[in-house]
Amino acid sequence: MQGDATELAAAIRRGSLSAAEAMQASLERAARRESLGAIAYLDAAMGLAAAHASDRERRSAPDHFSARPFAGVPTLAKDLGGPFRGLPVTAGSRLLERKGGETDSDLAFRFRDAGFCPFGLTTSPEFGLSLASEPAIGPVCRNPLDPARTAGGSSGGAAAAVAAGIVAIAHATDAGGSIRVPAACCGLVGLKPTRGAIPGGPSFGNHLAGIASELAVCRSVRDTALIFDRLSGNSRGPVPDPAPTDIDNGRLRIGLLTDTGPTYPTEGSRLAAVEDAARMLESDGHVIVPLAWADFEWSIAASRRAFADIVSVNLSALIEAAALEESRAEPLTQAFAARGRALSASMLWNTLNDAVLVSHALWALFDKVDCILMPMLASAPLAIGSFPSDHADTNLHLERMAAFAPVACLANISGFPALTLPFGQDEHAMPLPVQLIASMGQEPRLLSLAARLEAEALWQHRFPVAGLAT
Repeated sequence: MQGDATELAAAIRRGSLSAAEAMQASLERAARRESLGAIAYLDAAMGLAAAHASDRERRSAPDHFSARPFAGVPTLAKDLGGPFRGLPVTAGSRLLERKGGETDSDLAFRFRDAGFCPFGLTTSPEFGLSLASEPAIGPVCRNPLDPARTAGGSSGGAAAAVAAGIVAIAHATDAGGSIRVPAACCGLVGLKPTRGAIPGGPSFGNHLAGIASELAVCRSVRDTALIFDRLSGNSRGPVPDPAPTDIDNGRLRIGLLTDTGPTYPTEGSRLAAVEDAARMLESDGHVIVPLAWADFEWSIAASRRAFADIVSVNLSALIEAAALEESRAEPLTQAFAARGRALSASMLWNTLNDAVLVSHALWALFDKVDCILMPMLASAPLAIGSFPSDHADTNLHLERMAAFAPVACLANISGFPALTLPFGQDEHAMPLPVQLIASMGQEPRLLSLAARLEAEALWQHRFPVAGLAT
């Protein structure tokens, strides 16, 4: 597997590697892989200070240290979301200065409490508006598996850093596939949690109408399960904590979708990976229930419309509230802000109402299946420059994103949890990702099925984690 955060934490815990040595290894790897553009902001002094503090705790309070599952593990936050104290977020934009980061969000506090040592921010497209991470202010983020291709977006920098082994795990956010798409591009595990499972405080507001979730991109299912367990729950609003009532993972009904419609078709090799995963789960005794594109067509179209309207209105409101100089933004960002201002109250109401109906329609599907297996990406990661932001055609940009990740928005708009992981590789040695969606609060089911797929070992990380022996 070439290592993960759990293995790195174990090495630090038993003393074969200090937290400071792990941090130094990450800093050295970051310097060597600078051309990837994964890191937008780096503070070596912050990282080393956190690592030395972790080493002191290991010596002076070993029980407390051992209770932190990721004690001493270096990590990176995303340049969008959070915030993390001391890490000044710009959301990939000239509109925000490298300042701020005075206090931790509730989630950032939990990252630190789990033992992580943050030392920088990963590259994001401007305001997260793209499925590539190539902000005009730089850096352009490239895929470690093939630098001519995108690492995805908007958590592309996080995925590139983890796949390259700069860090073993990194903070990420997902409002329209932004954890899952980069994970799928880079051969990682990406979980978009149930709405309400992860804290968004203390400044909830109505940011993105609840469609965004935060967690991480990971190198293994066990890392994903561990970080979700440590960071989730007791989110204290604005929606209730999910309360799963059934986590029996015995003989499940697995809904199988191998069609993404005629407008945005998925390549045959990627559909074949989904079918292979279904056959493997069927061999374990699960029942495969074929699902048709017609079961999803309206909900997915409505999800795409909702994503477009919500991000546009949110962006225009942010620019107005913060009195930002919009003319300094990328042309595409300005166009999305104008789109938001042009949206009438009645149109926005219809969008939000459709979002509720999307969730209801997905609940109805879960009356006959326990989990849904479907594609994640329609093609291999696209070439750098495939999602330009130097134009004002928002519809064209949205079409390009839909063609690349046809079903990504469904989980965000519905609020349901979704997970992607690689299940093989194509002829160019790029990952073949699959996606699993479960009903609200059923992350344990997703993680159980994902662990079973991962056990087939059809994908191996190309680069070891910094600090771990190859």
